[in-house]
Amino acid sequence: MATIKTDDVFSMASFDPAKLTESFRDFAEKGAQQSKDAYAKIKTAAEEAGKTLEATVQNAQAASMEISKKTLDAFRTNTENSFAHVEALLGVKSVAELLELQTAFVRKQTELGVEQVKSLQEVSKKAAEKLAKPAKEATEKAMAAFKVA
Repeated sequence: MATIKTDDVFSMASFDPAKLTESFRDFAEKGAQQSKDAYAKIKTAAEEAGKTLEATVQNAQAASMEISKKTLDAFRTNTENSFAHVEALLGVKSVAELLELQTAFVRKQTELGVEQVKSLQEVSKKAAEKLAKPAKEATEKAMAAFKVA
């Protein structure tokens, strides 16, 4: 059996401080580069999120204005119809004429109400689609980037 010298086991000949310094420098440079890359990705994502939020707010304002306009138009039309109906009622000469006017008014207002509700539903649907569009696009973009990575 060969004997091992204690001088060989505890020898520091294989330890090179220059290699340790070089390894540490490489490690620090890689860490710094990874931090820069992560920061750039976070910054880009934050900027895109800000743009998405801004577009969503703008769409919400536009949709709100359109819905408000439709609602006010409906109120104005209904009010004008009601005043015209009251004026017509003032000129009634018989109960039969009163019933006829009232029946025609109720029928007309019911039909108009159905049209107004359909119109508001359509505007609301378009508004919801516009409102969701920036977030949907941002999500799709993020998912595409996630699939690539």
